[in-house]
Amino acid sequence: MPKRLIKKYFPSPEKIKSMKSLGFLGSMLQEPNLWHINRRSVSKAFLVGIFCCFLPIPLQMVLAALIAIWINCNLPITIMLVWLSNPVTMPPMFYFNYLIGTYILRTPHRDFEVELTFAWFSEKIVEIGLPLYVGSLVCGLFFSAIAYLIIDIWWRRKILRKWKKRRSRRLKTASVTTVKSTN
Repeated sequence: MPKRLIKKYFPSPEKIKSMKSLGFLGSMLQEPNLWHINRRSVSKAFLVGIFCCFLPIPLQMVLAALIAIWINCNLPITIMLVWLSNPVTMPPMFYFNYLIGTYILRTPHRDFEVELTFAWFSEKIVEIGLPLYVGSLVCGLFFSAIAYLIIDIWWRRKILRKWKKRRSRRLKTASVTTVKSTN
């Protein structure tokens, strides 16, 4: 994992802990695993961040941060991943979730035009809400589990490659020193 790159662009734990707006979290931010970049912490961060980015709710980052603190995963990566659903990606993402929801619930999907008004929202929430939330939960669970597995397996393979390289270097060094000592 590119630890140096991540550490370069992410704020330091001390900087985040010193933010007055996060003072209400108190000692919860003192947990070291919230800031460590290791296989378990990052894999769980992908699990939480991607799951929360699929939820069509306000304050996705707050929910993701609370879950990250609760299950002890990397907090900055979790929050960064929630931004996969941003104002540009949300419409196609949530429409896809809606289509998945209608497929699962076996309801016909309705063509509709979105109006950003409270009246439209309150009128269509019953019709659109259930398929959207079911599809969002299913997609969130599926894609977050896939991301968790990919990161975990990729990280393990990378570590195993490093171990093999180190071992082969040690063996080469040991064979060179034994050849020199026999001469």
